[in-house]
Amino acid sequence: MNDNSATAASFIATMIVVYGIVIVGLVVFTIWIYWRIFAKAGFNGALSLLNLVPGVGQLICMVILAFGRWPLEDELDALRRGGLPAGPTPPPGPTPPPGTSVMPTP
Repeated sequence: MNDNSATAASFIATMIVVYGIVIVGLVVFTIWIYWRIFAKAGFNGALSLLNLVPGVGQLICMVILAFGRWPLEDELDALRRGGLPAGPTPPPGPTPPPGTSVMPTP
């Protein structure tokens, strides 16, 4: 192998490594962006990992976001109707002040 072909081979190998690093960075950035979008929409952010499905991952994510019923929409509808959004309910009755006994008095 002469000097020119060794130089060309090392240049090509370096370009492949740089290209791979850039591609991995773009994939991680895309997953982070979709994670934030799903979380702000009220979905589980882990749905962004669907982007790892080759070929159709981003399409699946876009279909979920475009045609799915967002949990935030349900909360907004409940607030517009005057009800409370679904979630944990407070215990019934007045809560005792801090430091007092919760046992009922006879």
